[in-house]
Amino acid sequence: MDSIQHITLAQLQGRISIALADTLPLPVWVSAEVADIKINASGHCYIELIEKNEKTGATEAQARATIWRSQVMSTIGRFEQESGQRLAKGMKILFKATVQHHAVYGISLQIQAIDAMHTIGDMERRRQQTIEQLQKEGVWDMNRSQQMPLVVQRVAVISSATAAGYRDFMKELERSAYRIKSELFEATMQGERCDESIVAALYAVAERKEEFDAVAIIRGGGSTGDLECYNSYLLSFAVTQFPLPVLTGIGHDKDTSVTDMVAHTPLKTPTAVAAWIDGRAADFDGALEYCAISLRDICRQSTHAAALRLEQYSGEVRHLAERMLQSEAQRLEGIATVVANFAPERIFRLGYAIARKEGKALQSVEDVAIGDSINISLANGEIESKITKITKS
Repeated sequence: MDSIQHITLAQLQGRISIALADTLPLPVWVSAEVADIKINASGHCYIELIEKNEKTGATEAQARATIWRSQVMSTIGRFEQESGQRLAKGMKILFKATVQHHAVYGISLQIQAIDAMHTIGDMERRRQQTIEQLQKEGVWDMNRSQQMPLVVQRVAVISSATAAGYRDFMKELERSAYRIKSELFEATMQGERCDESIVAALYAVAERKEEFDAVAIIRGGGSTGDLECYNSYLLSFAVTQFPLPVLTGIGHDKDTSVTDMVAHTPLKTPTAVAAWIDGRAADFDGALEYCAISLRDICRQSTHAAALRLEQYSGEVRHLAERMLQSEAQRLEGIATVVANFAPERIFRLGYAIARKEGKALQSVEDVAIGDSINISLANGEIESKITKITKS
């Protein structure tokens, strides 16, 4: 065995180092996904990089990268300033690096710069993919079709209990003159898998949906990168399917997340959400007061109009009664005239007489016979006579 030509492991590693230096003498631009990132106590930044198959998700390549303490601010700081987001796990980056080989630690990449625009573009591409998928599935407007109560008196709040945004929300709600009940469902509001945490909180609220009028997803302000989970399909789809109206106060003035877009009522900040709830109650209260005032005015107007009509009808009734009395008086006067004209005394004065047989007035010669006794009434007395002759006309 001693006669076989060989080299030591250190020599092999040396040759690899020389080969890499000859093949890649200058920095190269590389695209990869950040699998993990840590800054140790000395200030050096260590990054695990990975590349996955877009269809299967299987790992196709993996490498370690380093940003030395002296370059952390110029590299990471500049990237975060330009992109508006923190360099974090799950982010796809385009970086310039040299390839280093160490006999003990193997191959590593020394990152010199990170292109912020590449990461922003990748995030926007994924955001647009989420929007297109939700619209294609026909769920884009589903939460907006939920009926928002006229007054939101019971609100489920999804937030972190220690978040400044949640404190601001509660402080604003406590100023309300109305009794509004809120209950916190805790969730991680930013960082890795925050979308999964929020969706889990939504499921918890949905199990008690009868107890609430709406749900509010709120968080304080943050960088653009902090909004990444609010553009995820998982969270956005859950909001579209939610059985209650969703309010959002994600706290970012510059950008609108997909979650904001599909929510029933998107607002800028947690404070704005609380103010909206209070304002809706105040609007309803004002509407009730307006209705009460309108009803009072209508009653007054109706009463006044009725009084005028009653007065008018009263005058008309008096006038009608007077006319009826006058008409009746004229009728009675006419009857009295007729009666007076046919009174026996007047008839007697005109030379007429009334003949009676046995107290019954005679109307025909056939009612008497010769020899009958009759009484004849005149104006000044009566004559008793006996029939001696009857002549028919």
